[in-house]
Amino acid sequence: MRTKGIKNLLIDFGGVLIDLHRQRCIDNFKRLGFDGIEQFLNEYHQRGFFLDQEKGLITAPEFRNSVRDAMGKIVTDQKIDAVWNSFLGEIPTYKLDLLLKLREHYCVYLLSNTNEIHWKWACKHAFPYRTFKVDDYFEKKYISYDMKMAKPDRNIFEAVIDDAGILPEETFFIDDSQDNCLTAQTLGIATYTPAAGENWGHLFHS
Repeated sequence: MRTKGIKNLLIDFGGVLIDLHRQRCIDNFKRLGFDGIEQFLNEYHQRGFFLDQEKGLITAPEFRNSVRDAMGKIVTDQKIDAVWNSFLGEIPTYKLDLLLKLREHYCVYLLSNTNEIHWKWACKHAFPYRTFKVDDYFEKKYISYDMKMAKPDRNIFEAVIDDAGILPEETFFIDDSQDNCLTAQTLGIATYTPAAGENWGHLFHS
């Protein structure tokens, strides 16, 4: 990584911090009775009403109703949430330790495409560690459903740059989607695309 001149880190959530289990989630939705679920869950980006909730265009209750409509059956909110949250795994504790260490040297921001159901689950189950909670790891969190926009659209990066008051040339972005990184690069942001499950802490070893 080019560390000289870098003051800000933009870090993705899914696939970079938290382990993802797309196939497990798909299998669980199928067992629930949701045939054709694959068309909604792309490897890096959601589609249809799954994308709408990620962009905050529909609420969590509206998302659950859309799931029921797509299945043509009545399923409880709790079952839908449990299956949808099975997409998420854990954040390895070494990555949480790394975030805390990085905050000593950089302004660390979260920039994530995620939805209300996943984010609330993660704040309760994935980020708490020792005495730390989600707010301890980041200067500020930029979440797609809250911002009503999503990566790889250029406007979400411009909104973060403007709100945080940071310079692209002083910023490094870590995201598991090449499309997202390519958009960031057009703005002058340096990027890195880690492999699934990669310990990307090596980027910061001197």
